[in-house]
Amino acid sequence: MPEMPTSDVRLLAPAQVAEVLGVSLDEVMALVDERRLRGLRVGSPARWRIEEASVAEYLDEQAEEARRMALWRQSNEASFPELWGTGVVGRPD
Repeated sequence: MPEMPTSDVRLLAPAQVAEVLGVSLDEVMALVDERRLRGLRVGSPARWRIEEASVAEYLDEQAEEARRMALWRQSNEASFPELWGTGVVGRPD
């Protein structure tokens, strides 16, 4: 059986993730259920742990989504007169 490199994987408790993300514990577990965060159960009794790297990836995805939404809102706020000018065309050629 091939060895899995786990020495560089850092696992966080759901409460730690909730604090980092500024959300409730239930929201963190919902993100795990939706597979937006990578989590696993470890120990005895089994307790949930979440990969720190997946939290960083989730934050990056959220920042990118916010950036795209800001650009979309900005483009929707642009008006055509501002883009194309406001003068009346006297004799179009």
